[in-house]
Amino acid sequence: MLIKKTSDIKSSEITDEKLYHKRRQFMVGAATAATGALLAACKKSAPPNVATAPPPKLEGIVKSSFTVDEPQTSLKDITSYNNFYEFGTDKSDPAANAHTLITRPWTVAVEGEVMKPKTFDIDELLRLAPLEERVYRFRCVEAWSMVIPWIGFPLNEIIKRVEPTSKAKFVQFTTLLDPRQMPEQRYGTLEWPYVEGLRMDEAMHPLAILAVGLYGQVLPNQNGAPIRLVVPWKYGFKSIKSVVKIQFVETQPRTTWNLMGPDEYGFYSNVNPEVNHPRWSQGSERRIGEFKRRTTLPFNGYADQVASLYSGMDLRKEY
Repeated sequence: MLIKKTSDIKSSEITDEKLYHKRRQFMVGAATAATGALLAACKKSAPPNVATAPPPKLEGIVKSSFTVDEPQTSLKDITSYNNFYEFGTDKSDPAANAHTLITRPWTVAVEGEVMKPKTFDIDELLRLAPLEERVYRFRCVEAWSMVIPWIGFPLNEIIKRVEPTSKAKFVQFTTLLDPRQMPEQRYGTLEWPYVEGLRMDEAMHPLAILAVGLYGQVLPNQNGAPIRLVVPWKYGFKSIKSVVKIQFVETQPRTTWNLMGPDEYGFYSNVNPEVNHPRWSQGSERRIGEFKRRTTLPFNGYADQVASLYSGMDLRKEY
């Protein structure tokens, strides 16, 4: 058996300490008979083996001007090295476990402080606006990064259609809650369902998209099928996956990672190489597929487009 030395393990492969302790606490409790009954119930309530319509092919994709001219990360790496805690805490877990996610039928409810609330069917969303290929830098707070050719449409296309009221100051996003399909939701790894949020002007920015595919293909389950948020100037955990609800609210949402580690994960979560994570530097990153490290750029390289959104803010405090 091969045993890695501590010095050989990358920081990006180490499970978050808070997650580790929560999992240990749960495993102690799992020894009881009551927990045995709970696991048996979960087994009985596994996703039904039903035939679902395959997702349609993505057609009519146009090239967007919002594209970086950099080597793209391989499809294999993009689809096998993921954070999607609903399917496990290791990077390989989502690819191994996300086959249980049923993505048809699927709806996204848009509600809250809007004049025209609406529930969109996923196939209706695919026709909402022309699908664009946008090659974006994508950086994780764990100091690894990728360059991904996303397929999607601007988030503001939905926003304009539901007509937010003057009370709408923030947009809150919620992931599917279904422990039958998402096995990690049976445990207290995080507070479920997963919730994220943006300020209204951030949500309206043309760089913020709802992605439905990558590399010209329908979005794989482990990457957040059938629809996810992508905000390229922020750390990856802001790009919530498998969205089922979008709410327009007056006050700043209490988001999942802000609740999990308020001293480590701020609401804005803009890529700021001058503000280190408490346990590692944010000044450099490792591009997946490369051995060298590269200097991290402010706002992940999108400062020219988005820095004005934060004029007058202290980006060391409002992180």
